[in-house]
Amino acid sequence: MKVAVVGAGWAGLAAAVELTAGGAGVTLFEAGRVAGGRARSVHIDGRPLDNGQHILLGAYRDTLALMRKLGADPDRLFDRRPLQVIDDSGFHLALPRLPAPLNVAAGLFGAAAVDWPEKLKTALWMQSVKWRGFRLAQDVTVAAWLDAAGQTGTLRRHLWEPLCLAALNTPAERASAQLFANVLRDSLGSARRADTDLLLPRVTLGELLPDPACRWLTAHGATLHFGRRIGALQPRADGIGIDGETFDAAVLAVAPQHLGALHPPAAIDFDYEPIATVYLQFPAETALSFPLFAVHGKTGQWVVDRGNGLFGCVLSGHGAWEMLGDDELAATLAREIRPGETASWHKVIREKRATFSSRPQQPRPDWRTPHRSLVLAGDATWADYPATLEGAVRSGLRAARALLA
Repeated sequence: MKVAVVGAGWAGLAAAVELTAGGAGVTLFEAGRVAGGRARSVHIDGRPLDNGQHILLGAYRDTLALMRKLGADPDRLFDRRPLQVIDDSGFHLALPRLPAPLNVAAGLFGAAAVDWPEKLKTALWMQSVKWRGFRLAQDVTVAAWLDAAGQTGTLRRHLWEPLCLAALNTPAERASAQLFANVLRDSLGSARRADTDLLLPRVTLGELLPDPACRWLTAHGATLHFGRRIGALQPRADGIGIDGETFDAAVLAVAPQHLGALHPPAAIDFDYEPIATVYLQFPAETALSFPLFAVHGKTGQWVVDRGNGLFGCVLSGHGAWEMLGDDELAATLAREIRPGETASWHKVIREKRATFSSRPQQPRPDWRTPHRSLVLAGDATWADYPATLEGAVRSGLRAARALLA
């Protein structure tokens, strides 16, 4: 079977690998010069960096399995640590290495700066959510969901709202409670303790999956075209026509804003959320007590310690930070993170359409199309999750397996 895969993000790469492993002849088309899509490596001022700061979870089972298949060892490429949420207000929640769900219970009851009545109320609420299978009667905003549950105290401000923003890239005031519940189900609510672990990359995003995937595909006979933006995709009786060439089938794995141009029936009216990643270089000995830190200043959100004094600051969702120029934004974050210190180097990377906005009851494109030989992949098509790397990988595997079947 001759199959075209359009898009070399994590979804397209997952589909291409699965199809090639299944015996298909794969041709991969990518408009950009490198693989990875919205989670790729970049080189800036001679530094190997990423276009955005991503953190994975132990719950990303399909992503980790795919990495192993490609010869990319997660145990070597990630710094795996039990989840901790620490911020500059004194809040600290750390999950111990206990079997699930004891690890979450112990972490909750041991949280600093939270009184016991709130801890007990939150534990009972979490258990009730678990009893209901993490299914909501109606999808509302995360803020409304927390309000209804009486979650209005310290844990809301320092745990649930920051986690919502990190996972959905959408503030709690407009984020989908059902999608957030799905994320909690597969992380804090999982029966596997390892699913709650943080996976902090020791290398660039390209080295985690995109580069190994491209090497594997080339070694197994796939054809890769970079810098190749296709002009048309035409389903017809004998297969899929792409720029004058006919394929038996195709996987369309592009960002949601590009779906309509290549396959109009899949067009969905999404709102989008921006993300800025601000890299700050401090003296090499500068380090955080834990490599992930939440900031509750006027601007900052999350900071990742990338080692050797390099911090990656993440700002998700629309906010006042968008009004600041790059230099002003970097200087503001440096003051919030390291008062009295000045960063010797900085770089701001802005993605205006980094992810779709995970709003309540947001329609998502169906991965199936009226043409059996054409299927879709991409995080937007994995309706159980917000825009995540795991959702992208799972969607690619699903698309490939459907065609192979």
